[in-house]
Amino acid sequence: MFDPSTPPTARCPFCTICTIFKPYDPLNPPPQSSPSIDPELVSPASFVVLSTPTLIAFLDILPLSRGHLLLCPRPHRPKLTDVTDSESAELGRYLRVLSKATARATGVEDWNVVQNNGAAAAQVVPHMHFHIIPRPEIRASGRFSESFTMFGRGKREELDDDEAAQLAEELRQSVAVVLKEEEEERQKGQTIDVELSSSFLLSHWSLFRISVSFWGSLCYILIYLSNTHIM
Repeated sequence: MFDPSTPPTARCPFCTICTIFKPYDPLNPPPQSSPSIDPELVSPASFVVLSTPTLIAFLDILPLSRGHLLLCPRPHRPKLTDVTDSESAELGRYLRVLSKATARATGVEDWNVVQNNGAAAAQVVPHMHFHIIPRPEIRASGRFSESFTMFGRGKREELDDDEAAQLAEELRQSVAVVLKEEEEERQKGQTIDVELSSSFLLSHWSLFRISVSFWGSLCYILIYLSNTHIM
């Protein structure tokens, strides 16, 4: 089991990326020209598409397809079982956001989410990470499935820096759009909840007034009948 008191190895490339690239607001990502996300800050070059205080996502340097991303926590966590509850929650949230953003940016609506734990399970970098792998070649060839895609396999190619810079920019903007849409949906949901609560209160207030009016009238009748009987 991972010991948090043990400092991450200097040979971990993902730790280097997490140290060099500082967090930014995903809703307002910096442009590709910003020095804060200059791919050449590390070697090999790293094209960041998301950077929060908890996690970071960047293009795979040997992608299986255009848009192949890696998502990992900033602290050195060798395996999935080593991440904290809060890190797990944010990883889960951004897996969905990045999947949606990648599908929009690449135009590919089928993808793998792959996560390996340990060398025997094909984990190359001992820093827990998810792969998001768009799968365009299946539809393009007219086939519906390929067994090699099930576990994130396929032919890898070196990342072209110019294309990667443009794609990373598109992905950052796509992430921002997805987050803004989700925030608008959340606010819309809150507005609906408030309206429903208001309607609920108004309806119950009306029933209360009717009830008070009914019982008031009934009491008046009973008092009248009682007085009449006494007389």
